[in-house]
Amino acid sequence: MRRLRPRRLRAALLALLLAPSLPAYAANEDLPLPRFASLRSNEVNLRTGPGTNYPVDWVLTRRAMPVEVLAEFDIWRKIRDWQGTVGWVHQSMLTGNRTALILASPRLLRSDPGGGARPVVRLEPGVIAKLLECSGEWCRLEANGYRGWLKRGEFFGVFPNETVK
Repeated sequence: MRRLRPRRLRAALLALLLAPSLPAYAANEDLPLPRFASLRSNEVNLRTGPGTNYPVDWVLTRRAMPVEVLAEFDIWRKIRDWQGTVGWVHQSMLTGNRTALILASPRLLRSDPGGGARPVVRLEPGVIAKLLECSGEWCRLEANGYRGWLKRGEFFGVFPNETVK
């Protein structure tokens, strides 16, 4: 095996860093933990450890489902889903898009923040909506072209005191 000279080593490292085939989210180790992300695919292997040598414990099958990123190890992310299931996934199976999962019972998306605002649409349990913004106790969501407000405690995908813009 040949050793690279310092100049060649720098060039090789620079080429690796600037390679267009690397996804933009690959170097996100500086993002805060925990944080929310969403699944990139309809089939995501949830492993018992950070690597392909660890067995697949579950297969998650809901594209865009929000998950909580708990830890990072190289290109692996330890996540928790809405049911509390924890495991490791490859970073390429996650996206930074923020989504919300409606839980337990139907929820009314409202025209404005506040319980007295007019209902826009009723969201059934299992609906995944795009999370647009959160401040205070209300979050703005979009589902099937409908936009409105929902209390942050009525869905999975945002922390209690988190501001989303």
